[in-house]
Amino acid sequence: MLRGGTRALALITVMVMFLHVAYADRIGDLTAMLASSSEKTRISAVVSLAKLGDKRALKPLVTALHDPNAQVRALAATALGKLGHKAALPALTEMASNDTDETVRTRARQAAQMIAKANHIASDLPAQNAPGQARHTTGFGHSPHAVDDKPDLYVLIKGANDDSPGKADKLTRKTNADILKQALTDELKAAPQVTMTESVAQRWGLDARHIDLSVVRMEVVQNGGYVEMQADLRLAISDDTGKMISFLSGGAKVQVPKSKFTLSALPMMRRDALEGAMRGMFDKLLAHLRQTSQS
Repeated sequence: MLRGGTRALALITVMVMFLHVAYADRIGDLTAMLASSSEKTRISAVVSLAKLGDKRALKPLVTALHDPNAQVRALAATALGKLGHKAALPALTEMASNDTDETVRTRARQAAQMIAKANHIASDLPAQNAPGQARHTTGFGHSPHAVDDKPDLYVLIKGANDDSPGKADKLTRKTNADILKQALTDELKAAPQVTMTESVAQRWGLDARHIDLSVVRMEVVQNGGYVEMQADLRLAISDDTGKMISFLSGGAKVQVPKSKFTLSALPMMRRDALEGAMRGMFDKLLAHLRQTSQS
């Protein structure tokens, strides 16, 4: 009995060691992807690093703060905030003040404040206003006037489907659709000046924009020494009457070295590709919604 228990313990130890090695390899692979010339690949890498929640992802995420693509920088800032490591504070504070993109500055500021709070240290950055909270700005003369922060978009998710060609079963397609819907929901909830609440929209006189999400491609291909998962999306935008307004499309891919690829990695690759595609399209979606709302 003791011998069997000892063998079981040894097996568990070996499995744990293997998982640690695989995890380290995954961080290394994702770090390498940050040097890709493809913006979609770099976005996917940052999303995957964020999901790991491992402090070893700190260094590549800080490196991603200096990516030429604003979406990559914004995603890296958010990921660092969730990671909560105070070593990221200097880089985030600099980005919050000096980045050329407003979204990146906002995400960096929020991340820096999250890290400061988690580590019980003072933040040098002023707190941002919560939605609906009064902020002050200079009016005529020197008298400050309170101005309400208000949402400018009312967005609802109409539905999500996996309509990609292929032989995926119903459960896989439903899982893909649910991942896509949750990814957009998370982004909408975190976005400043966006509401998903009817009463708030009515207060500010906002017309709803309904988003119908579709996976139009989910394909695994071999590209040189890598196995790639490509996810392409189509977003249909309609109004309250069901009238179609416009469409947006985009995608992302996830790469794994062929030597390390196993079939068990496919679900995670699908998730990373779908979330990367949705997050990569999000800023474009908001800009498009604002443009169509004003026209």
